Amino acid sequence: MNIVIGAAFLLVALGLLGGSHYYVWRRTVRDTTARGGWPRRVGTVLCVVLPLVSFSALSARRGVPIELERALSWPGYMWLPVLLYLVLGLLVGEVVRPLLLRVLRRRAQRAAGSGNAEGAGAETAPAARVPVPVGASADDPAPAGTAAPEGAPSRNGTPARDGAAPDGAALPDGGAGAAPQAAPQTAPQTAEVSRRLFVSRTVAVAAGAVAVATVGHGTRTVFRGPTVKRITVPLAKLAPRDAGFRIAVVSDIHISPLLGRAHTQRIVDAVNGTQPDLVAIVGDLVDGSVQNLGRDAEPLAQLRARHGSYFVTGNHEYFGDAGEWVDFVRELGVHPLENARVEMPGFDLAGVNDVSAEGTADAPDYGAALGDRDTSRASVLLAHQPVMIHEAVKHGVDLQLSGHTHGGQLWPGNLIAGLANPTVAGLERYGDTQLYVSRGAGAWGPPVRVGAPSDITVVELASLRA
Repeated sequence: MNIVIGAAFLLVALGLLGGSHYYVWRRTVRDTTARGGWPRRVGTVLCVVLPLVSFSALSARRGVPIELERALSWPGYMWLPVLLYLVLGLLVGEVVRPLLLRVLRRRAQRAAGSGNAEGAGAETAPAARVPVPVGASADDPAPAGTAAPEGAPSRNGTPARDGAAPDGAALPDGGAGAAPQAAPQTAPQTAEVSRRLFVSRTVAVAAGAVAVATVGHGTRTVFRGPTVKRITVPLAKLAPRDAGFRIAVVSDIHISPLLGRAHTQRIVDAVNGTQPDLVAIVGDLVDGSVQNLGRDAEPLAQLRARHGSYFVTGNHEYFGDAGEWVDFVRELGVHPLENARVEMPGFDLAGVNDVSAEGTADAPDYGAALGDRDTSRASVLLAHQPVMIHEAVKHGVDLQLSGHTHGGQLWPGNLIAGLANPTVAGLERYGDTQLYVSRGAGAWGPPVRVGAPSDITVVELASLRA
């Protein structure tokens, strides 16, 4: 059943990827360039190569050499957010396009009316049909022998077809089978084609500029490092003497071929700057193997907290060898909580493996992590995915700390994330259990965030007792 669902999802994803690239090619290449010219050839090649590179980056196996994976990842991943915002911009352009054409037509009509008024009463010659060839320029007709953009009318007013002689090309005179001379195109027809070409190019350039600027800003946001948020969470079972305990919540670091050692160091420095009592790394630490990314994770050994640093697995750890990473972070001084708990001043800190390990030996075990404890004490659970809140409620957890959603990472991804997660970001209550979801300190895939800046959250525990 899972294989069928996976195959269906892959087909849908490939269909969306192919359809979006065809749409981008049509609006930014076919509608704006002349058939046979080098701009159209280059644009067409890019619209074929880029999705192939993106698919290769997404499907690269963990055994791929890190140099090759990095070479595929930069263009492959970075093109995807550009594609997203380019498509959104072009869709907005579908609304703008007819409005802009209407404005240009009215301006031309006013100009023509003004010219007729100035010439009223003067002796005029009969109007003549002006044989102006249609070219690829939005302002000037192309010289003889160049082709019009696809879909533009030919000299006789019918759309140009592949294999037809380009506008302005000389046709043989006389002789058997000679083609008749095409009727010249009128000046109004030429003006209309120029207007449409101008509008197509304007929309394409504007959409491209907005997409590149948006992705550029989103990339800068990630490489600048996460911001530090601070929230206070009151717990009914926490004694007043234990209030003020500060937990630095770090999720979704996603150490990868694109986000390496410098990325990890920025996060460690930001965490240490908050001087927490405890550091909680709630999953999705890496996207790769210890062999390739172990060195990039080494700054985690510099984490400093009065009561130590703790780690639970996320779904991305199980894309490879989760056990290998659990052993490695233990060597760095970070304590894995594999369905286990430890006592902290005034509360129990528990951790469960990610729900994606269901059906394996690493499946989450709430009984092992939360059973046989003193229920009069407050409890804090580290669980990567927000959907695990339902089990936390059943086991009487006071506070669950999660990540996984990235806050959507790329707008409007927050809308999609909201369909699969009870909480996308922030603090919410479910019965007697509170859930806090971090937007994460890194980024998966493209190192880009739009509308969902990365964060590290310092959760300060408060007491509700008098």
